Amino acid sequence: MTRAYEALETRFRRLNSLREAAGMLNWDMSAMMPAGGADARSEQLAVLQVTCHDLLSDPAVGDLLEEAEGEGQALDPWRRANLREMRRDWLHTTALPTDLVEALSRARNRCEMIWRQARPESDFAAVLPTMQALLDLVRESAAAKSALLGCAPYDALLDEFEPGGSAARIDVVFDQLAKFLPDFLGRVLEKQAAAQQPLAPEGPFPIAAQEALARRLMAAVGFDFTHGRLDTSLHPFCGGVPDDVRITTRYDEGDFAKALMGVLHETGHALYERGLPSEWRAQPVGAARGMAAHESQSLLIEMQACRGAEFVAYLAPLAREAFAGDGPAWAADNLQRMYNQVRPGFIRVDADEVTYPAHVILRYRLEKQIIAGDLALADLPGAWNAGMKELLGIVPPDDGDGCLQDIHWFDGAWGYFPTYTLGAIAAAQLFAAAKSAVPEILAAIGRGDFAPLIGWLRQNVHAWGSFHSTDELLEQATGSPLDPKAFEVHLIGRFLE
Repeated sequence: MTRAYEALETRFRRLNSLREAAGMLNWDMSAMMPAGGADARSEQLAVLQVTCHDLLSDPAVGDLLEEAEGEGQALDPWRRANLREMRRDWLHTTALPTDLVEALSRARNRCEMIWRQARPESDFAAVLPTMQALLDLVRESAAAKSALLGCAPYDALLDEFEPGGSAARIDVVFDQLAKFLPDFLGRVLEKQAAAQQPLAPEGPFPIAAQEALARRLMAAVGFDFTHGRLDTSLHPFCGGVPDDVRITTRYDEGDFAKALMGVLHETGHALYERGLPSEWRAQPVGAARGMAAHESQSLLIEMQACRGAEFVAYLAPLAREAFAGDGPAWAADNLQRMYNQVRPGFIRVDADEVTYPAHVILRYRLEKQIIAGDLALADLPGAWNAGMKELLGIVPPDDGDGCLQDIHWFDGAWGYFPTYTLGAIAAAQLFAAAKSAVPEILAAIGRGDFAPLIGWLRQNVHAWGSFHSTDELLEQATGSPLDPKAFEVHLIGRFLE
């Protein structure tokens, strides 16, 4: 290591610890904190955000980066990649003045807390003023970053979640899916209508029993409870830090599948975090590549692996035992039909594989229009409902099942949504490559043994952290960069063949 590079590693190690502390406080705010703690927590997080910003925007860091980059040939490939990621982090940070960082942090926390009250009451008007104030700051941030990064404001926001991503490329991918999906959805619905309809297992399904089954399946997939935990929250998510991964879900006593599949989805996120290269854990190159890669891991576990016939055959007797179920509704073939039933619905996180991309495309289109100023925030509910009608043929009964359902915009995460479908495409590519490389994967999943699959993912995805770009990572693991055709092939194989 050179002197400059070593000084940078030391600074980024401190920065990582501060960010991890903020991450744990954010998890607590969503899962444990009483409502009365909101103001104090907002202050704590704002101070941490400003401290992190000041640590990285110190002019000395820019000088160290230039010196280290000038001596880059003296560094090994991992350190050169780390230096590249340091530079990217530094650019995003120095684009914003300290007062904007502090204002954004406070606005995010304030808006999220109001959203937590507004969503159950389906009261968009209650959160609109605070959301508008947050959006104004997000736009200001996007403008500042776009000027420095040399890209459009929306692309600057997207780059925070998907490094190097662009709306131009996403438009091509999503336009291809938008052409494929409507006709495909019609064919699937027609086939399902002519087939035997799934029987719904009779509830209620006690929350304690759902949680016990979820924990059992998490352990089977590979979750380490000495390095993580499962809790409840208004919106399911995976947070914490790689050595202490926090998963949350929400339960419905009338439908155990929602929480179960949500937990398996978040477990995929957790396994990725746990599998990141430990020797680079405190450095930017040791972090997850981006949210498309992250979502590929959660969707690979939930959709690709855990909705397949092999896993459902393993699950069926466990579900019967957990809920004292009996009769044909609990048979593996019936549960398989139930888990893969395609039905347009209002809620993204409960959507099937075929309709899920429509939910993402809607949000992507809306947030691009809002950031560009082409759609007023006050008009969001109407535009949302019109988009749902166009894409899925249904209209939400209220805003709670409409534009209030996701936390992202109310937490300031504009530019995040497209990574869900990018992740679904990557998941299809990766699962196909894993099955080809390790033929026993499916049989092992049928026994509740995920070790062959997780072992392949550890070697080909998790262990690389941010060493590669998303396309490079996929090309190395699967032989090609992101390709929507792989997702289409998967859907045809699962739903029509």
